[in-house]
Amino acid sequence: MLELLHLWSDQFGGLNVFRYTTFRALGAVTTSAFFCLILGPFFIRKLTELKIGQPIRTREEVNRLAELHGGKRGTPTMGGVMILCSVLLSCALWAPLANKFVGLATFTLVVLGALGFADDYLKVTRKKSDGISARAKLSVQLFVGLAVGGCLIMDPATHEQACSLQVPFLKAPLVDNLGWFAMAFFALVLVGSSNAVNLTDGLDGLAAGCSAIVASVLGVFSYVSGTPKLANYLLLPVTPGTQELAVFCAAVMGATMGFLWYNCHPAKVFMGDTGSLALGGAMGTVAICVNQELLLVVAGGIFVVEALSVMLQVASFKIRGKRIFAMAPLHHHFELMGWSETAVVVRFWILGIFFAALALLSLKLR
Repeated sequence: MLELLHLWSDQFGGLNVFRYTTFRALGAVTTSAFFCLILGPFFIRKLTELKIGQPIRTREEVNRLAELHGGKRGTPTMGGVMILCSVLLSCALWAPLANKFVGLATFTLVVLGALGFADDYLKVTRKKSDGISARAKLSVQLFVGLAVGGCLIMDPATHEQACSLQVPFLKAPLVDNLGWFAMAFFALVLVGSSNAVNLTDGLDGLAAGCSAIVASVLGVFSYVSGTPKLANYLLLPVTPGTQELAVFCAAVMGATMGFLWYNCHPAKVFMGDTGSLALGGAMGTVAICVNQELLLVVAGGIFVVEALSVMLQVASFKIRGKRIFAMAPLHHHFELMGWSETAVVVRFWILGIFFAALALLSLKLR
């Protein structure tokens, strides 16, 4: 559709506005939010009819958490399908699908969304909190990370930029050429980002709100990286074509905000692994494409803290036989310390905004 509008712009001058990435990004965020709001009641009704409800951990697994979240048992899950459909529809309208970077981000979104869907389906049918094995999940995530990395490294147009390691707040790359180690690094980034968002998705609206914040930051960096004048002025690596990822990020931002309408407390639907694995992987792919992998650690600080809390908890228990937190991920720790679910979510959103502001500051402080 976008290509047709470009052809017609010669006859109808007003259509030239569709050539501007900023205009299309605003269109993407609006339409994806609209799609999600419109699709929401239909999906929730269908999921309820099919009895696709969220299994809740049993009291034997964690007694106090079962008391807090027992009322959520049966809430429709797999709501991530709403997000994926909204993003894809919006991108079909506003983004050039032939763009390599948009293609990679979309590929990641669809493949990891399918992985998450299969995981959610097994959980629902088995009525347990266990779905696809961790090894199988990791294998698919690694495959996607290596596929994305391979496409960038093997393309002469993106090889040099892809192999350099950029660090926020530094003018020059920390490493000019990672060589083929870049492939392992890309796989690590994608696996880490996908699983970090998945771990964060434990309270109503938490993962959706934080994802919208991070997507907005990545959208800014995508636009700057693909605009030579801005990138050179702000000392960022120039990667022509990545400005179109700003449209993709805008679509993700709009879809997550639209989903939040139904996912805020008390949630009418959960995104499940269908949404969380796909969103985390897509954001990791965008960060890789714009050569800002370490920036994702800053912008997605909430996701990093959540993942670290799990790793520290496991390591402490195995080494010392003691837990650091009342429960991991960290959001459950604060719940068990007496914070209400809404208080935890809103405070994490606030921290997420601070992390996003810090990431944006790195554009000028170099």
